[in-house]
Amino acid sequence: MFQRRTAFKAALAVGAGVAVAGCSGDDGGGSGGQPPAAEAPKAVITAEPAVNAKDAPVANPVTVKVADGTLTDVKVTNPEGEAVKGELNPEKTVWTASEQLGYGKTYTYAAKGTGSDGKPVELTGTFDTVKPAKVIRATVNPGDDAEVGVGMPVSVKFDAPVTDRKAAQAALKVETSKDVEGAWGWLSDRQVDWRPREYWPANTEVTVTAKLYGVNIGKGVYVKADVTTKFKIGRNQVVKVNTPDHVMKVYRNGEQYASYPCSNGKDADPNLNTPNGTLIVMTKEPTSIFDNARYGYTDVKKKWCCRISNHGEYIHENEENRANIGKNNTSHGCVNLLEADAKKYFDSALIGDPVEITGSKAKMPTTSDVMDWLLDWETWKSKSAL
Repeated sequence: MFQRRTAFKAALAVGAGVAVAGCSGDDGGGSGGQPPAAEAPKAVITAEPAVNAKDAPVANPVTVKVADGTLTDVKVTNPEGEAVKGELNPEKTVWTASEQLGYGKTYTYAAKGTGSDGKPVELTGTFDTVKPAKVIRATVNPGDDAEVGVGMPVSVKFDAPVTDRKAAQAALKVETSKDVEGAWGWLSDRQVDWRPREYWPANTEVTVTAKLYGVNIGKGVYVKADVTTKFKIGRNQVVKVNTPDHVMKVYRNGEQYASYPCSNGKDADPNLNTPNGTLIVMTKEPTSIFDNARYGYTDVKKKWCCRISNHGEYIHENEENRANIGKNNTSHGCVNLLEADAKKYFDSALIGDPVEITGSKAKMPTTSDVMDWLLDWETWKSKSAL
């Protein structure tokens, strides 16, 4: 009796199982009567920077891409609602921005596309660009279209200290129309110069690109904009002054071009010497005012002045010292010429022309922001951050 009842219950259980199976198979859906889920579109739109990105770099162009489909409309707008300029590639699979992003801004994506399966797909959302702790300005010299002498360095200056010199220097590039060996050297935490190993070849064309926008140059400091310049090296002209000779010689392409009697800094006082070293013409001033209260003169006007250092030395006219020009060194460090000679030299000179001084007791101090040629090549290269 006990065994029969057990067998009967087992039979009921099996029967119930059959009944359930038969019921689930009636509608053929395999999901308890629920309709099948719709297939997702094959196409996928992605963007760089990604949606919801924070501290996105501003130097890289925004890109919107679609996989397994085509883009039908792409809009990237800035916080003012203005569209960022950009264009699609011919295949309509990639949209690339053609303008730079701004620092510390939120941009909005609205992109649509169609998959290879004909289904629509879209991308929406926002991203935020990096917010600098400080934005500073950079400049480059020489400026566009300048023609300069064979000793002219390229100089990039920043209006605040650069703490990551490697990052800043890595963004700098010098291209030349002739093969020129050169290197960058940091003269201070606000200035980096590029000079050739030897004087520039005459008539070299130079392009400098400083892609500094978007570069963190240390402690969250960024540069306001890229800076570039294109300039030309002129003819080869070098001035040579051996101070005891009282003669200033001018050479063109290695041959003597002109010779002018001169009076240089006082030989007996190293503080008044015209110091030894290779300098360059830094400025050309038709008239200049000279002051040195220590030595008893102020507001002295001289003509045809070419500054050759920030230490105070010039090549200039000094008719008041005519009796000593070509005979004695009596100046306070400048190279004095007769007025007619000073005018001839002034007219012949280019900014960046080398001026080589020898024969003095004193050396030019390396404190000027234009002291590139006072260093030998190995010392100069050691000032590079890379």
